[in-house]
Amino acid sequence: MPFFSHRPKTLSLGPLETEILEIIWQHNGATAKRIHEQILDNPDRELTYASVSTVLNRLVAKGWLSRKKHRRAFIWQPCLSQREAQVLQAHHQVKQLLAVGDAEIVAAFADELDNASLDRFEAMAQRLKAARLQRGDDPHQTAGEGQPNA
Repeated sequence: MPFFSHRPKTLSLGPLETEILEIIWQHNGATAKRIHEQILDNPDRELTYASVSTVLNRLVAKGWLSRKKHRRAFIWQPCLSQREAQVLQAHHQVKQLLAVGDAEIVAAFADELDNASLDRFEAMAQRLKAARLQRGDDPHQTAGEGQPNA
C-alpha cells in the first residue's frame, strides 16, 4: 500500500508557486483570474496575469495541479490536499536528514534544538518504536542482524 495516493514529480517549489498553491487550497480550486486578483489585493504586489498562467502550467508539469475546462476558463485543482503536501514534504526532509548518515552531524543538529522541538522528536521516536513493534520488528536489532545466511 503506497504511503501517498499522489506524489508530484518534483517536490521543490518556489515562493510564488507555494503562494499560488495556497490560494488554490483556500478556494478548493480557482481560475487564473481569481488567483491573479487575490495576489493583486496586496497593493505592494506587481504581477502580470501571464506570470500567474506560467506558474500554473509549471505546477501542472510538476504534478501539483490539474486543470479542467469550465466554459471559457480553466479551473485549476490541487492533486493533493494541503495536509498531504505537508506530510509529503516533511517525509522528504526527514529522508534527506537521514541520508546524511553521519551521526555526529545529526547530533550537532539536535544540539541546536529547543526543548519543544526535542519533545516533538521524542514523541516521533516513541511512535516509530510503536510502529516497529506492531510490525513485529525488534527495535534493538540492527539491519542485517538475525538474518539467515544465504
